Amino acid sequence: MTKVYACAVLGIEAITVTIEVHVDAGVGYHLVGLPDSAIRESNYRIAAALRHIGYRIPGKKITINMSPAGLRKEGAAYDLPLAIGILSASGQMEKRDPDRYLLMGELSLDGALQPLKGALSMALQARDAGFDGFILPAINAPEAAVVTGVRVFGASTLSEVIGHLNGSEPLRLFSEPGDWTNGYAVGDVADFEEVRGQETAKRCLEIAAAGGHNVLLIGPPGSGKTMLAKRLAGILPPMAREEALETTRIYSVAGMAAGRGLMGIRPFRSPHHTISNAALVGGGAYPQPGEISLAHNGVLFLDELPEFKRHVLEVLRQPLEDREITLTRSRFTFTYPCSFMLVASMNPSPSGFFTGEPGAGGSTLAEVHRYMGRISGPLLDRIDMHLEVRPVPFDKLSDRRKGEGSQAIRKRVMAAREKQDRRFRSAGKLHYNAQMGTKEIRAYCPVDKTALTLLKQAVDRMKLSARAYDRILKVARTIADLSGNEHIRSAHIAEAIQYRSLDREGWME
Repeated sequence: MTKVYACAVLGIEAITVTIEVHVDAGVGYHLVGLPDSAIRESNYRIAAALRHIGYRIPGKKITINMSPAGLRKEGAAYDLPLAIGILSASGQMEKRDPDRYLLMGELSLDGALQPLKGALSMALQARDAGFDGFILPAINAPEAAVVTGVRVFGASTLSEVIGHLNGSEPLRLFSEPGDWTNGYAVGDVADFEEVRGQETAKRCLEIAAAGGHNVLLIGPPGSGKTMLAKRLAGILPPMAREEALETTRIYSVAGMAAGRGLMGIRPFRSPHHTISNAALVGGGAYPQPGEISLAHNGVLFLDELPEFKRHVLEVLRQPLEDREITLTRSRFTFTYPCSFMLVASMNPSPSGFFTGEPGAGGSTLAEVHRYMGRISGPLLDRIDMHLEVRPVPFDKLSDRRKGEGSQAIRKRVMAAREKQDRRFRSAGKLHYNAQMGTKEIRAYCPVDKTALTLLKQAVDRMKLSARAYDRILKVARTIADLSGNEHIRSAHIAEAIQYRSLDREGWME
């Protein structure tokens, strides 16, 4: 009997799967341990691949157990460990301790190794479980090689793996590239200097980027909402290594990280308004991370917010608070991280214009209320900043002078983020102001008497919730960081209050 080791990915976590292969007198091929149909069909792929490189499945009774037997195994990536286990147990290859390695990879009929999902999580498990190395398809080796403390070997074919285990032809050892940030440059995305006018909106997005705050842009068609949102990626700071590892791990599980190392650029996801619940938050028959997890440590942009189905938007409420999503089904419970900036845009009415404006198209106040009713109050309460984006006047549109560029704005954003990094250094996984909880708000958002009086007046007059109160303090903390102040002053509170348009009575009129 031979033991080889593979890996199963649950959510973004991986666990070791022990594959026991026993060859005995008789006839038959028996695979047990809750394999799915793709694994049960593996004997056909393995038989063709072995014959192609001069080996064979022995004409004996082969019993294979995949442990833990109570865990359902899914996918064709178990082909490689199953093939090595059969060869080792039947004496067709020299025993060079294949159990020292974690093995994963799908086989083609000619013995070539196909890409797999979750290589980064598997590499972390190989390191934590104390394996000498991790052998996987060469195309996935760069993403697995970012894990320190485990040797990563990339192979293109089954015969290369056999040669390595026999000691005749060692596989290439992969290591993390020196520049893991993938050459992040502001020039890779659209620049704010192309935006004419909209200075208030630019200021709002600068604050949002500096503190990681959620933003809702409200304005008529053509006012520049989408243009502004798409340039937000150019002023965000590059990810720290810990953040890059978290994000790349999600993309690895989704099968979107093959052939590259750590992601240095923050993700920007913009799903269409026809998206389903499962596509947004994750799940499905074969669970996959959704758009909110793919936007982890980056931006989720929802254009034309009221056009999204209301029940789809409602599933965002808990992830926006907890910054993770737990999916519970009859057969599994998975947790995916989803700490993202929500940036949304919408028109103020069905006609697209504010009521009373030229070209408003005759939308009545009742129609506007019904239109706004597509977005629930609790969801709007979780958005830190609401901003009206007005049309750009002609003199601004025709001005040939360039506006302030993304590079200059990004320097201020990075300076503010550095202050927050120092502030939260001893606070666990906190990286920026929007992630603060009640405890951190009390500790890091001191306000003077004048600012407190102003805040009290706003809460009483606008009838703000406790959540809105906390979010105003978080935004004010970011404004103070951008201005270089340690204490929050009344000017910072006043500016933060101005970014709560939807809380002001009568804004629709």
